[in-house]
Amino acid sequence: MNAAFETVLARYEERAAREEEMQHAGDPRTALAVRDNYLLHVGQDVARILHAMIVGLGSRMIVELGTSYGYSTLFLADAARITGGKVFTLELSADKQEYARAQLAQAGLADHVEWLCGDALELLSGMTGPFDFVLVDIWKELYLPSLDLLAPKMADGGVIAADNMLFPEMVRADAARYQTAVRAIPGVLSTLLPVGQGIELSTFWHS
Repeated sequence: MNAAFETVLARYEERAAREEEMQHAGDPRTALAVRDNYLLHVGQDVARILHAMIVGLGSRMIVELGTSYGYSTLFLADAARITGGKVFTLELSADKQEYARAQLAQAGLADHVEWLCGDALELLSGMTGPFDFVLVDIWKELYLPSLDLLAPKMADGGVIAADNMLFPEMVRADAARYQTAVRAIPGVLSTLLPVGQGIELSTFWHS
């Protein structure tokens, strides 16, 4: 992680702090309506754990479901730089992905990212794999159908990291359904890491 990375990360952290103040100061009745405009990042603790896992595993085919504004993409791309891999990041919003692209370019990591804009399930259907590492951080009702598409395409020893297993509380039902489903897949070892918003880490073993 070089100076350019740290400069972009600092910008993200400043935005996150500013938006957190705005959420606390705003009307709770309207907060949900504008929530999608906020950064809503995985947090630095989780991001650094994912970075360390990718580097430690030597993951090269990295998939991110939900670019959003690119906070986690920054860490995934830096890890891909180290492993010689590539991040395939999927996002429905072209505006969000454009913002993320600009940040990653300033961090000097643009060459390590393939930007895919569109419906996540449709895009996943067209990808062949095998995937070494996947971060799932999209609308929670899409976690199960995403898992159905991802599971057959995971590399042996590949990992899916699914965010928001604990918070916000309003998505816990969807999170619980995802956890039940992924833990029921033969050969999968899965555990909840109570860091950030809660991360389910699932390793796929096919043999």
